[in-house]
Amino acid sequence: MPPPRHCQGHISQCLGRILACRGDDTVAAAGPGGRRLSGAEFVDGVRSLAAGLVDRGLRPGHVVAAVALNSVEYVQLFLAVTYAGAIIAPLNYRWSFEEAAHAVELVQPSAFVFDGAFRSWALRLTESDRFPSIDLYLLLGDPCRTGHAVAEFESVAHIKRSMRGATVMMEPMSAPGDVALICFTSGTTGRPKGVAISHTSLIIQSLAKIAIVGYGENDVYLHTAPLCHIGGISSCMAILMAGGCHVLIPKFDAKSAFDAIQEQGVTSFITVPAIMADLLSYPRKEMISDWGKTVTKILNGGGGLSLDQINEASQLFPHAAIFSAYGMTEACSSLTFMALNIPKLQEPKNQPGSHYGGVCVGKPAPHVEIRIGMDDNSTSSSPTGNILTRGLHTMVGYWANNKVDSSDCVRNGWLDTGDTGWMDKAGNLWLMGRQKGRIKTGGENVYPEEVELVLSQHPGVAGVVVVGAPDSRLGEKVIACVSIKDGWKWVDARTKHQGKGKEVSPQILHEHCRTKKLSRFKVPRSYHQWRQPFPVTTTGKIKREELKREILAAIQLPSNL
Repeated sequence: MPPPRHCQGHISQCLGRILACRGDDTVAAAGPGGRRLSGAEFVDGVRSLAAGLVDRGLRPGHVVAAVALNSVEYVQLFLAVTYAGAIIAPLNYRWSFEEAAHAVELVQPSAFVFDGAFRSWALRLTESDRFPSIDLYLLLGDPCRTGHAVAEFESVAHIKRSMRGATVMMEPMSAPGDVALICFTSGTTGRPKGVAISHTSLIIQSLAKIAIVGYGENDVYLHTAPLCHIGGISSCMAILMAGGCHVLIPKFDAKSAFDAIQEQGVTSFITVPAIMADLLSYPRKEMISDWGKTVTKILNGGGGLSLDQINEASQLFPHAAIFSAYGMTEACSSLTFMALNIPKLQEPKNQPGSHYGGVCVGKPAPHVEIRIGMDDNSTSSSPTGNILTRGLHTMVGYWANNKVDSSDCVRNGWLDTGDTGWMDKAGNLWLMGRQKGRIKTGGENVYPEEVELVLSQHPGVAGVVVVGAPDSRLGEKVIACVSIKDGWKWVDARTKHQGKGKEVSPQILHEHCRTKKLSRFKVPRSYHQWRQPFPVTTTGKIKREELKREILAAIQLPSNL
């Protein structure tokens, strides 16, 4: 028998904390200069909306698909849907309609919620016979306030108003399997998958961020990440449970973030490398200084920050502790954490055994168990293997055919992350790279991420992607596509070095790799200047297979060394 409802976790349990910490104080603001809600108003809105959704036929286990830019109302929708026992499935607003339609077909929602920017999506869904499961279409936001005239759809704001003052206090309900969220993966190797995540996983992840990053009720958190990605969702949940204040901008841009930090006294936010780069470049371009002193916590994910970025961020945000996190959607966000600019907490630079390579991503969170899965048939003495994780943070499974399928993703409780790495004696995880991106050259394994990290440390390199190209002798050979920084000159094999100024060439990069003690078989055989943007997913991850096809079509493969 399942445990009684009162013995299980539910993300709506954060509402009591919000009332206790911020009943009369601001808990959410649409900044800069936007609408504010007190804790009491926020909680009342969640409960009224939950009751209204139930009144309109939403039942435990139903799926609600939603597409919207970040807003206070969107956060309330998350909690209201799960309060009613349904499952929220946020769609990526950067998708094309066809990509979104595929996701809608996958989850078969009972309701579709959208803000005014995606009215055309709602209309196309209603006009198609591909989506018979959808009975309810709702506009997120108040059309009277936003100016969006969408008369054919009921608004979420109208539902809230219609249910205020209801005498019956509804208790939170849960979906079968404790599922609260279907979050879509980035789709670097194909179409995104729907990852079913439980209330328990979201709570456990929130508590880890509160314990390690130090979120508390006095934090003012700026939503820089979209609420369709697991990083943005899990950090939002952590702040809700801590009782902090939320500042929401529709989507990230450096100016809006800058204005919000100044006006709202923001203390914390999360980044990916691209967001951090924009935050660092904006004050330089605008010649602004002394603006980041309120910030005390920054959590970076989705890729590592360069040493230059860490140093510059420490100067721009002088009071901020900067952390990095390694994780994945299937693990409800972060698995490991590492302090980047706190000397007492930084990982040692030269640890015994670090010659195995990779990037140190820190120690597992308190709730996370990690082990390295070794190949039983391998005769190598290397400690490198598949990174496996186990614990309450792991997904329930992938959503397919209107139910959870966990048959291929979790074995004996262990989830295979799809990454390769090793653990040192101090308990730190070292990340080598993706199993699927591994290059097999001359019988040796090369992980592109390790080579990219070394090349990115050259001062003239703005970006680099490493892939394997077919080779008759080696099987595959390592090639690097390099984007150089403004002010630097690319010198190819046919051009003589002038020996002065800022130059980047295959010979210079080859020598750089050797200087950095990169193993000989890992050093690229060919280097090519890449002048166009690298293809990336909506979370900024490189689409390696797509890029590899572009590279092989665009370049000649013989060595240029």
